[in-house]
Amino acid sequence: MIRNRNIFLFIAFAFCVIAVFFLQLILGSVSIPFSEVVSILIHNTSSSEAWRNIVLESRLPAALAALLAGAGLSVSGLQMQTMFRNPVAGPYVLGISAGASFGVAVFILAASAFGVTEIHLLSSWSIIIAAAVGAVFIFFINFLISFRLNDVVALLIIGLMIGGGISALIEIMQSFSSNEALKNYVLWTFGSFRYVDTNQIFYLALVVVIGVVFSFFLSKPLNLLLLGDTYATSTGLNIRVAKILIVLCTSILAGSITAFCGPIGFVGLAVPHIARSVFKTADHKILTPACVLIGAVICGLCNVIASTPGSDNVLPVNAITSLLGAPVVIWIILRQRKF
Repeated sequence: MIRNRNIFLFIAFAFCVIAVFFLQLILGSVSIPFSEVVSILIHNTSSSEAWRNIVLESRLPAALAALLAGAGLSVSGLQMQTMFRNPVAGPYVLGISAGASFGVAVFILAASAFGVTEIHLLSSWSIIIAAAVGAVFIFFINFLISFRLNDVVALLIIGLMIGGGISALIEIMQSFSSNEALKNYVLWTFGSFRYVDTNQIFYLALVVVIGVVFSFFLSKPLNLLLLGDTYATSTGLNIRVAKILIVLCTSILAGSITAFCGPIGFVGLAVPHIARSVFKTADHKILTPACVLIGAVICGLCNVIASTPGSDNVLPVNAITSLLGAPVVIWIILRQRKF
């Protein structure tokens, strides 16, 4: 009975992913009929060349980026909550997002402080490479720490301290940068799936797919860690190796998504709890694909809302995800406290 229920839920969420995908292509400042969208995707033709360009050059890569980001962040958040056994842990708790932000800040703000102003950012690989370098730098720090320490609490605290220190450095750089550089950096921190173009979406998809498949193979170690380190060790699990692999997987997912899309908050924190509530299980073999589907749906919907259909305005994706995710986090805390 439970197995049939889970199959039904997976099919239902898969259809939701497809529906949200097409909503992202249809809705926006310019509404495009569904029949035209299908014709563009299948036959690469449309009655309007403008519609064709909008769908293929703008909305399609953004829609795919939203689905990939939702899936990757949700899975990485699930791993962090399990490893730290903390319901409010997220994919950025290790400081990966802070590292990516530091890379972008150095690229934009420090360059501005030295008089370099001709930087074309959001439409090029420059910002992606800068964010990736920062994320990789923090990953290596986390890797060395996790290799030496077997204490997840210490790893969590160190991750938070790294994030706080990097934020302080960024604030110092902001005080010396130009107004234009500050504007560019702040725009990046808003997060957007529109940063990803048709040339970049393949690389984002490749990294996220590898990370998600990797995380699925970590389902058994994650299930054992739920029962405590002592029990996991008694079953023959190498705790240190398992945690290093989890840190590696989370860093790959969170770092790559932040590099391509900017920091996207609350998705990785809220979706794992939604998946547990809907599927009523703690088995990661079920929760991992569930987080992929639910995260893709939520990020896709956030992208639709951010595009403000019928208007030329574009809202920050980070603001939309925060507005949707914050009530979930509050609900988690209240339920635990039993108020």
